Amino acid sequence: MFFRFSCFLVATFLFASTSPADDTYIWLGTGGRKPSKGIYVAKLNSKSGKLNESQLVAEIDQPGFLTFHPTKDILYAVGTPTGGKPSVVAYDIQRKPNAVSLKQINAQPIGDGAACHLSVDPTGSMLVTAQYGGGSVAAFGLNDDGSIAQRTELIDHEGGSNVVAKRQTKSHAHYAGFSPDNQFVLVPDLGLDRVVIYKADAASTRLTTHGQGIVPPGAGPRHMKFHPNAKWIYVLNELALSVTVFDWNAAGTMTAKQTIQTISDEEKSRLKFKSASEVRVHPNGKFLYTANRGHDTISVFSIDQDTGKLTKIEHEPIRGATPRNFNLSPDGKWLLAAGQDSNTLAVFAVDPATGKLTYYRSIISTPTPICVLFDRQ
Repeated sequence: MFFRFSCFLVATFLFASTSPADDTYIWLGTGGRKPSKGIYVAKLNSKSGKLNESQLVAEIDQPGFLTFHPTKDILYAVGTPTGGKPSVVAYDIQRKPNAVSLKQINAQPIGDGAACHLSVDPTGSMLVTAQYGGGSVAAFGLNDDGSIAQRTELIDHEGGSNVVAKRQTKSHAHYAGFSPDNQFVLVPDLGLDRVVIYKADAASTRLTTHGQGIVPPGAGPRHMKFHPNAKWIYVLNELALSVTVFDWNAAGTMTAKQTIQTISDEEKSRLKFKSASEVRVHPNGKFLYTANRGHDTISVFSIDQDTGKLTKIEHEPIRGATPRNFNLSPDGKWLLAAGQDSNTLAVFAVDPATGKLTYYRSIISTPTPICVLFDRQ
C-alpha cells in the first residue's frame, strides 16, 4: 500500500502527545531519490505503539545511515551536504520540551565516493565508514567536542570472488563496525565473500589488517551483529538470503559454524527480485531478525543459548515494500520496519517469550526510509 505524505522544510517541530514521557524520537536516514530531502524524525509512544508523522530536520542528499556519539548529543550521518562532496557529517542535537532540531557542526569528505555505513567506537574517539562503490573502509578521528577530524585511513579492498555475475567482480564493502571490546573493526564485503577484520587503534585512529571471516561462495555478506554475550557473530548474506553464524574470540578470530536461509529456495524461486538487507539481535539475546527485500518480510529466528545457532520461527510481512532497514526498540518491545519503496514505517509488537511479531496497525508515511535509529536518550 502506498501513501501520500507532505514534507515540511523546517528544522524544528512539535509533536502532540497525550503521554510525552512515553515518547521516543525515531531518527530516519533516507534514500537519494525523491521525495526524500534529508534526515527525518518521527515519534513512537512506547506504551501505545502509535507513531507520529515524520518531519524533516536536516536537508542533505542521501543520508543513508546514521549513528550517535556514545556520550555527547551528536548525530553522525553519511551523505552529501548541499554543494558538497560525499562526506560524513556531524550534527548537534538541540532539544526543547517536545521538540528537536539539528545544527550541522562540520563535515569531512570521504574521498572514495559515498559511504553506505558508519560506526563510532565506544570511546568516542574514532569513526569508520564503508564505501560500497569504492570498495573501501575509511577512518576519521573525533575531536573532544565531537566534531569530525580529517580522515586518517582509506583502505581499498582488492579483488572479488566472481561467483555471482555483475555483483562480485570487485570489492563492495557494505558495513563497518567495532567489536564490543573496541579492539577490532569488522567489514563485511559483499564482493569478496569475506568479513575483513582490522585491528583498531582508537587513539591514533589507525587500522591494521588482522584477519577475515569466510562465508559460503556467492553469499555476499552485507551487515552483521554481535550477540550480547560477545561470543557469537551473525553475518547477513545479501545475495544468498542467509545468515552465517560465527564463533568469535578475544584474539579477533571468526569461525563459521552454521549458515541458514532466511527464506526457502521454493519461496526465492517465485520472486523476480530478492535481496537480504538487515539483521538485528533482540536485546534479550534470544531472538534474531532479518529483512527480506522482494519477499518484503521480516524473518524471525530463535537463538540457542548454548551454541548461538539459529532455528527459524516465522516470516512476518512488513505491510510495505522493500524493507531495506528495520530496528528494535532498546527495551525489545517494538520492531519498526521501513518500506523504502512504499514510503512507510510500520510498527510491530514483539512477544518477549516467543520472539514473534504482531502488526500493531500503526503505520506512517515517510519518504524513502533506509535507516531506522531509536533515540539513545
